[in-house]
Amino acid sequence: MKTYTQFDAPAKIYGAPLFESTGTLDRLPPELRARLGPDMEHLGRRCPGARMALRTDSETFTVRMTLETLSPDVGVSIFGCQAISVYAGNKPDMRFFGLVNPPNYQTRTCERTFKKRPEMEDIMLWLPRNEVLASVSIDVEDGTRVEAPTPYKYPVPIVYYGSSITEGGCPSRFANSYNAIICRRLDADYVNLGFSGRARGELEMADYINTLEKSVFVMDYDHNTPTAEHLLNTHEPFFQRIRAHDPELPVVMISAPDIDYLKEGRERRDIVRRTWERARAAGDENAYFIDGETLYGDTDREMCTVDACHPTDLGFYRMAGVIEPVLRKILEGGVNKVEK
Repeated sequence: MKTYTQFDAPAKIYGAPLFESTGTLDRLPPELRARLGPDMEHLGRRCPGARMALRTDSETFTVRMTLETLSPDVGVSIFGCQAISVYAGNKPDMRFFGLVNPPNYQTRTCERTFKKRPEMEDIMLWLPRNEVLASVSIDVEDGTRVEAPTPYKYPVPIVYYGSSITEGGCPSRFANSYNAIICRRLDADYVNLGFSGRARGELEMADYINTLEKSVFVMDYDHNTPTAEHLLNTHEPFFQRIRAHDPELPVVMISAPDIDYLKEGRERRDIVRRTWERARAAGDENAYFIDGETLYGDTDREMCTVDACHPTDLGFYRMAGVIEPVLRKILEGGVNKVEK
């Protein structure tokens, strides 16, 4: 067997904005983590949305992972917070093969062997949401071909900024989060800057986002502001900081989906909407708004969350169904259309 770690070409890492410059899967640089507060030290280093991929004709392959941290989430199984979701095949029909996960919350290492067709196919590993990874690798059979993975149709990432919902809490497995579903449907790379309980519209975060290459910016942090007043004081200044840096960047603003359970939910929704309305009134044709109340649909809404806050698989599936068409139109150069 031959081993390819996250550092070994032609394997490629996606969704980790600092990987090429630092060799880490961290989402935020250390100086920004320090400025934003001690809880961001861990949140900024864990890697939801990061993926490792390669292409091979090896019939069997083994995935190995070692966790640097052990930080299981309350109410989330190992599958949802500490597991790798393994996909293989050819786009757009890659298949879910299973999970690589520790046997319990105290174990840092795990591995699993899979069998696919003995032809050139992509292998894509969706890395865990909750942990900082020490290492991840794919073993392939000796004498088999290994190439760089098939490029994304839209290689410039969509960047998402928001709460634990944006980060990927709490589907049965991370790859069922809404932005992961959209990534696969659109074949569009993305960066996940969701931070559990800590997306509060800090301008330092906007300045960091301005340094990242992106095709679209999704602004989805309504849920984490402690009050509607905080959202009022930060939402438009955050948007304007992004807009001042890039006047043509498509920006999609989304209000919280659980509007009936969230304190001041409708007031918060109106604040997000007003940021968009003022942008449009000023002639900004690249500003979009999605009303979070539409994200779960009209029926069986109670089945869309685990705890009247974090989405289930069904909740994330429905969210993707509303958000994906808006992003598709943007990426395909369609006419700006508002979702209400």
